[in-house]
Parts: sequence; C-alpha cells; structure tokens
Amino acid sequence: MPESRPDDPNDPSGPQAGPGSGPSRRTVLAVGATAAGAIAVGAGGLAWWTASRVAGPDPAAPLATGRTEPSGGAEDDSTEETFREPEVRSSTAGRLDLELSAAVTSMTIDGRRVRVLGFEGAMPGPTLRVRPGDRIALRFRNGLGVTTNLHTHGLEVSPEGNSDNVFVMIPAGGTFDYAYELGDDHPPGVFWYHPHHHGTTAEQLFAGLYGAIIVEEADPLPVDRERVLAIADISFDANGDVATATRFDRMLGREGDLVLVNGQALPTMVAAPGERERWRIVNACTSRYLRLRLDGHRMRLLGIDAGRYAEPRDVDELVLLPGNRADVIVEAVPGETAVLRTLPFDRGSMGAMGAPRSATTGADLARFVVRGDAAASAAPSPATTAAPRDLREEEVTARRTLTLAMGGMGGGMGQGMAFTIDGRTFAEGRIDLEPAAGAIEEWTIVNTSTMDHPFHLHVWPMQLVEVDGAPVDGVDRRDVVPVPAGGRVVVRIAFEGITGRTVYHCHILDHEDLGMMGVIRV
Repeated sequence: MPESRPDDPNDPSGPQAGPGSGPSRRTVLAVGATAAGAIAVGAGGLAWWTASRVAGPDPAAPLATGRTEPSGGAEDDSTEETFREPEVRSSTAGRLDLELSAAVTSMTIDGRRVRVLGFEGAMPGPTLRVRPGDRIALRFRNGLGVTTNLHTHGLEVSPEGNSDNVFVMIPAGGTFDYAYELGDDHPPGVFWYHPHHHGTTAEQLFAGLYGAIIVEEADPLPVDRERVLAIADISFDANGDVATATRFDRMLGREGDLVLVNGQALPTMVAAPGERERWRIVNACTSRYLRLRLDGHRMRLLGIDAGRYAEPRDVDELVLLPGNRADVIVEAVPGETAVLRTLPFDRGSMGAMGAPRSATTGADLARFVVRGDAAASAAPSPATTAAPRDLREEEVTARRTLTLAMGGMGGGMGQGMAFTIDGRTFAEGRIDLEPAAGAIEEWTIVNTSTMDHPFHLHVWPMQLVEVDGAPVDGVDRRDVVPVPAGGRVVVRIAFEGITGRTVYHCHILDHEDLGMMGVIRV
C-alpha cells in the first residue's frame, strides 16, 4: 500500500501547486432520466468535528429557504444571491498539477456564518477540467484532525498505487501525492471527487468535502453558457457547526435540512431569452435522491454519469441517485422565470423495526431568471453522436448474483443493523469478487431490504439492462445504478483496459460506512 507522510513543506518530491405525488418510485427508477415527461481538529483546537460526530435531521421535518417545499414561484428578487461557480483548475499541455488541501473553513450560508470542511478553503472545492490523455498530479494535504483520503468518482483510471486507491490512508497532518493517468479514449463527461475513508466517508462528505471534475470533449458542444451545479445537503447546530447524527439517522441515511447549489442557498441564474445553456449537475448528497424539475423551460438530457446517449432526450424531470451526475441542455424560454426544484421522493423504510420512512423532502434549489434582450443568435441544438457500444449484443463470459440486505444485529435498535452484500460486511483484506481481465460479466443485483440502495462500482462503468424486470430503453451507461427496495437490477460490465483492486458499495454512504461494501480485484 502506498504510504503517506507527515506534512513537510521542504519536501521537494511530488507535484507542486501551479414521498410525494407523481410517478411511482419504481417507475421513476426503472426509466430513470431516460424517459420523456417524467474531529477534534488537531492543533487548531476546533474540537467541534470529531470522528464520532455525524449529521442528519428528522427526514420528515419541513424545509425553509433553500430548504422549503416547492412554492410555485420565485421569491422576492430583493433576496437574490447571484449564482457562483467554483474555482476552476484546468490542465495545460496534457497535465494538471495542483495541491488540494482539506481543512476546516468558515463561510456564510443562507445569511449565517458557519464552519464546514472544505477543499482549498471552499465548499465545493475547485472544479478540475482536463482532457482524455491528460495526467493529473495532485498533492493532497490533510489539514483535518483525522485520517482521510480521496476518491475520483467515475474516472476510469487505475485503482492501484497512487491513483484512485481507496485503500490509501492519509493521517492527520499528512500529505500524499496522487497521480491519475487518463487514457486517450477516456469518455468525456462530468465526474467528481470526495473522501472515501471507510467509516467516515459519509461524515466527511456531508461536512463539505466534494468537488467536480470535467473531462472535456475534443469538440465542445455549441452552447451559450456552461454551468457546474454541485448539489449537496447539510445541517448545522445552534453554534453554526455541522450537526451531529444519531446511529438511527445513519441507518436511515442522513439528509440535511439545507440543500445547496455550489454551497449557496437558492442562488439566482440569469439568462437571456433564447439562450441555450449546458448544466453539469452533480448529486453530491450523502443519501438524498434528487428528483429535479424546471418548469417552463426545455431540458434535454445528454446522459447520466459518463454515459452519453446517441441523441439528447427531452425530459420534464430527472432522478439522480446519490453520486449520479447529469449532463443537461437547458433552453431559456422568453418571459419565463422558474425555480429549479427537487421534488419529494420515497426511498423506503426500515421495515418491521418501526422506523419512519426515509422520505426525502422537496426543496427549492435555484432561481432561473430569463430577462433582457433576446440572444442575438442562439447556439444550435447539440448534434447526435455515434451509437454507443451496447454490451447486450456481446457474449457474456460470466454471470453473478449479488444480494444487498439489512438485518438486526441483536439487542434491539440500540445495537443498530447490519448492512451486508452477500451476507457479509466489508473487510479490506478479503477479496469478494475476482473477474478476469477482459471479461464481460452480467450481474443481477438483488435488494431484499425495505429501503432503496443505489449501487456503485468503482472504475468500470455498468450498462443497465433491466430494472425490476423492465428492459431499459437504449444504452444507459452509469457508475451508480438504482436497486429498488425488494427489487433487482441487471447490469453488464466490460472489465477491459484496467486491472487492480477496488470496491463496490451502496452509495447511501452511511450504509457503506456501516458495512454495505465489497472488494473486487480484476
């Protein structure tokens, strides 16, 4: 395992900084977005954040500004906060050299001064923009008082050595030099990064450690404007510190009472009539499903995660599981002012244990205001692309069934629940699956529990084939797929190009931390 080292500013090695109404839950999950119409903190003495403090509110509690149920219209313009993009770090001449520091930071959210965890003093962290074939050389500095690491979610890069290796442990005050080599054929799209230290993954993400990664196309799409929307939820206590979560909250999967876009509560985006924008949307929530809707404007979905459809699909709303990303074209309709909302979503319950349902509440996320003179010449609609590879047309070399389950651990609710895959909780030293390099496998993922479990496989994307027996239309390629409560999904995976050891897990990250994760070696 690669070693991290105590922070030494004189060390010359490594890179230098340069449940609501609407369609049924199963229907929404089955078609996803493809259907039309639907820490004591070390020497700083900030003892408010410890490894035992984890956050999450009552999921049935109402939300307020940036945390309200959909209201049916934009609020008074006098309260507008202008939409802000995260800082951008872009590659040049095939290389991106940067430092990325994780530490406690203060910021103002919804008019209140609070403390969060941030990358480079911000929440979200900087957006990394690269191209296929690039090398990312990243010196990571752990300014937290606890162990952490970094996962580049969705990137198709080696999971070994100092690349996307989730088994790396970076101690408090330590540094680690990551290096990611993108293949020349790496798919373009929107990806993201966040900590993946088992046991505190959910806690550290919820407190603010996340950021976007954009892999550019060789020929950028013709749009008038591009925006990154990193959507995450968070809760604060009376002192302005990230709120704690009970074990019960963790078993449900924590959800915050503020739902933020780029760390802002209800920011305002402004467009001219007729403009065409490209939105790169990241669901950076720990547990929350996003059921997104923007009434009055045309939304055309280019793809989910790194998948790209042969041609854009008109959508009225789209569902993003925790960890999912969406690439969307938004056409600004003259005279229309709207609110981007996430609608209520029921992701199940803890069943016979008598717990409340983990019903995701709705929230207003951002205003989209169309005003001013019409665009001189709107960008043309995005063209169709080459038909993506369809693994349903290729020979399957192996079939597997994986079972996701929840069960009591004995001693009642105080002892919590076991979250398992194939009857076992995570053990780093055990290899659970070992596909052969070059194999094309078909996995049936069964969920015997009473809660939804979004399933994530690192490095190798999955092609959705069926959800609850319903065939998936077209080629739908993702790295997080829906596994409904009491249901099953069928996926196909090409284990090509990259070998190594990594993990697969539930992307309700509290469930991952509680054991719903396995180790795969190709």
